[in-house]
Amino acid sequence: MPVYADSRVGRSARRRPFLASRREAVLGGLCLCCLPASGRAAESFAMEEVGPGIFIRRGPHEEATPANNDGIANIGFIVGRDGVLVTDSGGSLADGQWLRAEIAKRTAKPIRHVVLTHGHPDHCFGAAAFAADGPNFIGHYRLRALLDARGDFYRTRLADILGPDKAGSAVYPTQEVKDGAEIDLGDRILRFTTHAAAHTTSDLSMLDAQTGILFPADLLFVTRIPSLDGSLLGWLKEADRLAALGAARAVPGHGPAIVDFAPAMADLTRYLSTLRDETRKAVADGVPIEEAAQTVAESERGRWALFDDYNGRNVTEAYKELEWE
Repeated sequence: MPVYADSRVGRSARRRPFLASRREAVLGGLCLCCLPASGRAAESFAMEEVGPGIFIRRGPHEEATPANNDGIANIGFIVGRDGVLVTDSGGSLADGQWLRAEIAKRTAKPIRHVVLTHGHPDHCFGAAAFAADGPNFIGHYRLRALLDARGDFYRTRLADILGPDKAGSAVYPTQEVKDGAEIDLGDRILRFTTHAAAHTTSDLSMLDAQTGILFPADLLFVTRIPSLDGSLLGWLKEADRLAALGAARAVPGHGPAIVDFAPAMADLTRYLSTLRDETRKAVADGVPIEEAAQTVAESERGRWALFDDYNGRNVTEAYKELEWE
């Protein structure tokens, strides 16, 4: 169905209906809430130990379906001497319960912390599965506002897909990180960095001091097309901040369980730079927003899974941001 992509009038003095994809039409611009697409069954879930005491489940490049319980993001946990830290918690209550069971298979240590790297449901709607453990829920200081604005909507959509008993709910951080933070698991330190608007307005990354592995969450997409829900220019700046941390390896929010950081981030920044440069040109040339959404960054099509589901929306978000430069 048609929706309106509001270019805020701007140079072209236009506000036109634009034929959105299924996803855009229903979400009205909300990223990473999950609607069934292909109906494919998820790949078999398995935990991979990517470093000493670091276990990661790779999410498939799918949208939420009853078969995958919105288990589409990379999630996992870190075991320290004194307890466990979870990052992220999963895409639904059912996905979080699966992760909770996987932790119990490997350690009896208490779950002390659950990291909520940002507010998209595929990363944080499993948090309720850990409520009985009484952990410290760690999130960006702006996460509460995002969940206030979208949490009910996300839950409703997940309940429509998975059923209300599996959907989960928004869980708010009990520790809000504003200027950085450290967590000590007894024999390993986890360092947190808050980010300005980038992928979303509430991105939080983490570095494991023991192994040097970086957890940028959805500030790093690998092989699955990124989704822009914060600031394109901000994301490029925050990519530089992440690179300055000097990590050799990283656990992306989507993609392989662990990657070499530099080439993976180079792929992401190439896409974001192409999106920026070609959107700027479209704005300068007076190309309407709905036409730009069909043409900008087409050279990237063969490089990313789910390109047709997200690129048009990314262009729309970029156009609205860059139109008033």
